[in-house]
Amino acid sequence: MTDRQTGPRPPVRYRPLSPLREHLRESFWFAPLLACVAAVLLAGLTAELDEAVVSQSVADTGSVDELLRFNSAAKSVVSTVSSAMLTFIGVVFSISLVALQMAASQFSPRVLRLYVRSRLTKATFSVCLATFLFALLVQFSYDDSTDPAELTSVPVFSSVVAVLLVVLSLGLFVLYVQSTTRLLRVPHVIDRVANESMTVLLQYRLMPAESVPPAVPADAYTLLHEGRSGVLRDVNIRRLLRIARKHDAVLHLVPRIGDFIAPGTPIVRVTGERPPRSRWIAQALNVGVDRTMHQDLSFGFRQLVDIAIRALSPAVNDPTTAVQAVDRIHQLLAMLLHESFGDLCHRDRHGAVRLVEPVPGWSSIVDLAFTEIRLCGAGHPQVTRRLTAALDDLLRIAPDRRRPELLEQQVLLVRAVTQEQGDPEVRAFALRPDRQGIG
Repeated sequence: MTDRQTGPRPPVRYRPLSPLREHLRESFWFAPLLACVAAVLLAGLTAELDEAVVSQSVADTGSVDELLRFNSAAKSVVSTVSSAMLTFIGVVFSISLVALQMAASQFSPRVLRLYVRSRLTKATFSVCLATFLFALLVQFSYDDSTDPAELTSVPVFSSVVAVLLVVLSLGLFVLYVQSTTRLLRVPHVIDRVANESMTVLLQYRLMPAESVPPAVPADAYTLLHEGRSGVLRDVNIRRLLRIARKHDAVLHLVPRIGDFIAPGTPIVRVTGERPPRSRWIAQALNVGVDRTMHQDLSFGFRQLVDIAIRALSPAVNDPTTAVQAVDRIHQLLAMLLHESFGDLCHRDRHGAVRLVEPVPGWSSIVDLAFTEIRLCGAGHPQVTRRLTAALDDLLRIAPDRRRPELLEQQVLLVRAVTQEQGDPEVRAFALRPDRQGIG
């Protein structure tokens, strides 16, 4: 059964989410590679400009005496930059990685993806590498001739560009240190996860809703996964739509984004007379070792819950961090209260449904949001008071169709606290709603 509303929805221009941009953001090699290519091109350009300076000086004055006095200092500057920059890169980023490992052990290993996706981190690393490579290539282009009559190049532009790159590297380094320091503070990590979750939710709001998705016949052809094992990170919706349109079929995706799939796992049920080949479908699936936020509606909740239960573990014992995670879970659930749930129906250019994608329902999201935190935090009044306040607030604004799951969580919370706290006064205190937990 679907939970999609049948009411009219204003028309929107929807473009299927392409995974390419997200794949590049998840990678750490693309930006440094572009920066190194730019450094090679820039080194060649400045070498030609340096030669042009010598030619122009000879044409204007008939000598290069003025440039010879600048030659030694410029070469010294470029040499210093090339020798110091690589050491600078190694020290800075090795210290940062140690700090991030400590953050991963305290919060959740999933927070490392925030570091990898950070544009500032990639920009700093890329500019530092480009500065080193540029200075190294400039030294290869040096003209070591001591005879002014044979001198063809003086690193005028090269030294100026090298200094500018160093200044840019230092500026980015200051911003990078500030950004890394923020990633070591749990409120900023929780805020980043919540903001990414809201971005995913807003993207899926653009998807056209179907009151009833196309039914899957009992004799529908089932395609099995033939690729490598791993987590289904995302799917290339555009490619699947093209495949379905080409074969005049409707593809019903079996696993949800975030599910683990292995060879032989059913991945698509095909409605149509010409089922596509399994390998074509496999090429449209991005399977990896971990989940991403790109198309995964529940991964944001998963990260917030992980941070909360890690904070409630005896090794950390930090219920305040768990309360901060519950704040954001409360925020995301409030956004989902009036959203429609059910299978997503993707259409081709002619408006025909070609791909049906399963997504988590309201019940499963509520279970994910509250169950583990309730079990781990039943003995922490600060956490139970915040959970009580969140449930009360959600029940106050929830439509009737969303209330049963929230009421069930409220009953389970009371039961967990009753089992954990034998004293009636302590139990009443632990179940008193408080948006701050305990002040």
